[in-house]
Amino acid sequence: MMMLIAEMREFAGFTPAEQRYIKRSLDIGLGRTDAYMRWARSEAEGLAIEQQYEDYRDLATLRAMVPTLSDLGDVALFLGKLVCLAGSDLAQERLRSFSAFCFLYERLLGARVRPFLPAAFCAASALPVVRPDRRKLLLQSLSEAAATASAWSEREPTFFPEYVDDFQTA
Repeated sequence: MMMLIAEMREFAGFTPAEQRYIKRSLDIGLGRTDAYMRWARSEAEGLAIEQQYEDYRDLATLRAMVPTLSDLGDVALFLGKLVCLAGSDLAQERLRSFSAFCFLYERLLGARVRPFLPAAFCAASALPVVRPDRRKLLLQSLSEAAATASAWSEREPTFFPEYVDDFQTA
């Protein structure tokens, strides 16, 4: 129960745009609902959602590819695919920090992906699809502790935020 509350607090600390993007991404990546119908507020956002559906179509394959730390032979293929996916998400300019990135990707791919997230985040942040001023902000959000962690929790995330309709009073 304490971990659930900690995850909820972490999510509450993200900007409204990050929260919205994470919920939308989880709807797409986990197949929870028709994200286009729920989240598209404009034609441009609808196109971005369609692109995200395309980008996320191989998530199940990527989940199955997460290498073990002792099997570095598969790391190049896995990280290549993960960096491309992460670059697409970061180029949307909705995720502003490493912590928001991790929050999303731990839920999309599971706890086993944690050791690979700092490398994927750094590589994706440096891609040309990310504007230079955004690169700097993204890379500065990665703390030294996260970049040099000697171990990662194997506990699966428990809080998966969802869309909540606005409450309207009579």
